[in-house]
Amino acid sequence: MDLTPLLFAIAFLFNFRAALKLLIDWKGMLTTIGFVKEAYGSLDRLPTEAALEDDERAPTFLHLVPAYQEPEIAGTLAGLFASRYPHGRLHVVVVTKDEEERAPHPAMGVATAELVRRFRTELPPYAQKMLWHLALPGPGRKAEQLNWALRPEALREILGESFDPSRVFVGVSDADSLPDPNVYRWIAGEELGGRGSLAYQGVTLSLANFARLGIRGRISAIQQSSIFIRVSIARLINEFKRVRFVERLCARVPALAPVLRPAFDLFFRRSQICLGHNQFVRLDCLQSLGSFPTRGVTEDSTLGYELGARGILIRPMPMLELTDLPETPEKIVRQNARWYKGVLDDVSPLWRIWRRAPTAYNLAQLCRHVGNKVVEWPIAAGVYPVVGFLGWHLAYVYRDHVWLFVFSLAFPSVALGLTVWVGGIVTQELIEELAPYLPRPVDLRRKTFKEKFWGTFRCQTYWLLATRGAWRVLWALARDGRYEPAKTDRISR
Repeated sequence: MDLTPLLFAIAFLFNFRAALKLLIDWKGMLTTIGFVKEAYGSLDRLPTEAALEDDERAPTFLHLVPAYQEPEIAGTLAGLFASRYPHGRLHVVVVTKDEEERAPHPAMGVATAELVRRFRTELPPYAQKMLWHLALPGPGRKAEQLNWALRPEALREILGESFDPSRVFVGVSDADSLPDPNVYRWIAGEELGGRGSLAYQGVTLSLANFARLGIRGRISAIQQSSIFIRVSIARLINEFKRVRFVERLCARVPALAPVLRPAFDLFFRRSQICLGHNQFVRLDCLQSLGSFPTRGVTEDSTLGYELGARGILIRPMPMLELTDLPETPEKIVRQNARWYKGVLDDVSPLWRIWRRAPTAYNLAQLCRHVGNKVVEWPIAAGVYPVVGFLGWHLAYVYRDHVWLFVFSLAFPSVALGLTVWVGGIVTQELIEELAPYLPRPVDLRRKTFKEKFWGTFRCQTYWLLATRGAWRVLWALARDGRYEPAKTDRISR
């Protein structure tokens, strides 16, 4: 049996998809950059602190910072307390673990909780009332820490006895986050302007420690940041527009709705992405979900799936937040291994969601997650170079068919060229355009020829490290039947 036609078709489709995906990524970056620039150009139109102080409709923010062995948490807290929002409507809650207080990391000397207490003593009296510290008594990951602060007794202590959950937003930042001071004002402006949402996801960039990184680290920081702007936020922006368009179309032509909506959900909807920081969910909505999901390693992605299954669109938010990138290749691999373990953990809740409500959208969420994340993540770095070469090789089998021959040669060539152009050149230029809006000045320019050369032609460095992380998980599961994800170490630099 001659398998050449089948291999040719597979290579052709893969190479076409690779080129198309890079073009979509390029368009996604342009969409997000424009979204951010427009928002920062209109900051003067946001409601002022004085106006929000006097407006009873202004939301209250409960901002949670889960922390464990975090030597630089004071920087994150300083950024949150620099926010331009009425003091009485902002509560910052740091949730540590009792186990760390009993046995601090030797390199830190003191526990994270002690660093929080020291920071609090340096605040003026009014600000001390805004900062709260809670400690999770038993074992648990980030989700358990967050949920410890959402217990009814904790909420009553922090917010008072008569708070309204529909007017409280729960924000989440990591202990290395540096938020924009206008985040709360932007959300309040949307809420008071009648454009409110139950959930918001802001733009995160892994550039906070950019100056400390070497060339390979800077390449990885740019690439990890690009994932957030060309995939995560771009998808939220476009999804919001497309869903609203289909809803208007179904309202105008009701006869098409029974067919159009399921087809759109099955073939064109995309799963929503929560990033776990620079993220805000209204308290009553979060309580209806049973708080943050605790079954998997990564509660943020599961939360996005749960919101989507309930028809809740996450609103993209243009305010920027900086976070650290792990400062060694090994730490990047460990971080991606933890994320990939979260991808595997999400299969089970997605299956349960679909069994509970077998809709076209829930089926699409499950299938795309398995195909694009579970399967493609660990093999993409090997598959696409192979099918690119295969496409070039098999093209000559059809050299007598002019168009097949031309396109078979063109698609892998275009995909290779776009890999360098989009990944190595355009990504750098577009992220540099965000520099004026960062919460802290960061020099993102490539200054030497060596930086420019390796930044252009080793733009796949981060993806290769991410692939190693995925295979580390799969190998551990095959060998031991389990993988215990490690926390990103921010103590040893």
